[in-house]
Amino acid sequence: MSTAILTGSPVPGSSIEGDLRSLGFDVRTASDAGDAEALLAAVPGDQRVAVVDARFVGHEHALRLGLTDPRFPLGAIPGAVTAQPAGRQALTRAMARENSASAGTAHGGALASARSSVGNLDSIDSLDSLADRVVAALDADGAVVHRPELGSLVAEVPADPQARNEARQAVAAVDDEAVRLKSAVKARDGFFTTYCISPYSRYIARWCARRGLTPNQVTTASLITALIAAACAATGTRGGFVAAGVLLIASFVLDCTDGQLARYSLQYSTLGAWLDATFDRAKEYAYYAGLALGAARGGGGDDVWALALGAMVLQTCRHVVDFSFNEANHDATANTSPTAALSDKLDSVGWTVWVRRMIVLPIGERWAMIAVLTAATTPRITFYALLVGCAFAATYTTAGRVLRSLTRKARRTDRAAQALADLADSGPLTELLVRTLPAGIRIPAPLSAVVGVLLLVLAASLDGPGFSLLLAAVLYVLLSADALLRPLKGALDWLVPPLFRAGEYCTVLILAAKADVNGALPAAFGLVAAVAYHHYDTVYRIRGNAGAPPAWLVRAIGGQDGRTLLVVVLAVLLTASQFTVALTVLAVVVALVVLLESIRFWVAAHRAGAPSVHDEGEPA
Repeated sequence: MSTAILTGSPVPGSSIEGDLRSLGFDVRTASDAGDAEALLAAVPGDQRVAVVDARFVGHEHALRLGLTDPRFPLGAIPGAVTAQPAGRQALTRAMARENSASAGTAHGGALASARSSVGNLDSIDSLDSLADRVVAALDADGAVVHRPELGSLVAEVPADPQARNEARQAVAAVDDEAVRLKSAVKARDGFFTTYCISPYSRYIARWCARRGLTPNQVTTASLITALIAAACAATGTRGGFVAAGVLLIASFVLDCTDGQLARYSLQYSTLGAWLDATFDRAKEYAYYAGLALGAARGGGGDDVWALALGAMVLQTCRHVVDFSFNEANHDATANTSPTAALSDKLDSVGWTVWVRRMIVLPIGERWAMIAVLTAATTPRITFYALLVGCAFAATYTTAGRVLRSLTRKARRTDRAAQALADLADSGPLTELLVRTLPAGIRIPAPLSAVVGVLLLVLAASLDGPGFSLLLAAVLYVLLSADALLRPLKGALDWLVPPLFRAGEYCTVLILAAKADVNGALPAAFGLVAAVAYHHYDTVYRIRGNAGAPPAWLVRAIGGQDGRTLLVVVLAVLLTASQFTVALTVLAVVVALVVLLESIRFWVAAHRAGAPSVHDEGEPA
């Protein structure tokens, strides 16, 4: 239970107490500032507490935004301030300072400190609300107080009856529920989601909220629906393909709904953000597998496992490009670029915004294309279209990011370099080589990675399992270590992690295809899926400020260098059938290790009260 402390003179006919109770607050009334401080001290430290002026006039959703968002330790709107357990100490200190000097100044010692900090005497002297004075004291202390963007919503503490009447008229003039529904939709969605899904999915989100459903429950329903869609596709019948397409769209509707429900009801959590992001990948890649199974079971017995694996490799590498670029520039200073300036200019031309959002083939457009092509054509055509679309999108986005990196003058931080090193996923082999290799010639990290990947992929493609491939794999490991000899702070060093992903995944794909035995490509699909999950999990941990996965986990599964070398050695030493069995065993082992550790970590983080987050993830 959360507690709200009402301060100031009560106003006849005010709805503030009822509004606070409807938001889940136990309301207590303070006769003066000293009483408010005593009530604040009496609230258990593990509960949220709010201090609200009894004269507050505004929309209920304004109170909800200001007082119930779980992502911020401290929050405030005019006339109200709140603190979660992490912010209680700051709030208590600000309240104590305000009251301890109240006899010496008109508005207390904290207000005097706020005057010197803020510098606007007129505005500070006008603060006759205890909640607002406490917020001023928090600001003076340097505490970070979240102030939500209210837009057309009203939140005021009227000073007289006339101002109160005007505020109430302003409240009546704005539909609180309409604003709440509109704000539930993600601000930067794709064209398909904005015009084909969100106009009705927001109402589904409201329906779920009114029935007590949580975003995590809707996320799980979306996963189950997608898995059923994959099972329908796996039947290989026309009816199954049509049902799969319809269910995939239904799954996407629920996927949009869970985020809208989180924004509508402010139900954000660390676990929810991880589930949403993880299930998106699981749904899409399970559907690829369903299409491949369906193609094999259909009348023609078409084998499209190589296309399914290629689509997964391309899509994962696309995402790693985005993740790496964003992490490299997360906190870069002097971050300017003519290319970025041109992009900003194009944003002022409405139609170019939608075109640029569509051509990158975000999840909404991508799933709509997959669903329609599944229902109307064959799995092979579906994968061809998906590969062409994703290849174009990857070329467009990567080229844009390279241009921005080359034309901007930015100084990248140690944090960014560490994030890129974590995303590189290097194992014990690279760790050993980095410690022992001499500095030598300072080859740019992306160049080392490119040369290593090209040698490896060309050897696998042209020669297959043999001495030249083994030599290329050894050189790949050496060049991977060379790329990491220095901190990844160069303009294009963010390319290193996606290049490593391409090298590892493509090697597995090519060697499985060259084995040319039943089961090799499905086994390779399983292995790449397990490794890709580990790489996505690394991204989500970094995004959530939880750091990279533990070193023991990376060492246990070999790192990208160790796994790549192991797959090459297995391909060289074993027969095609034995190689297939080895890939299957490796896939199972990697999947079990990374899944168990990932689930353990995220559940433990959630139970330990990790800060709530809401990762918008890939644009829908």
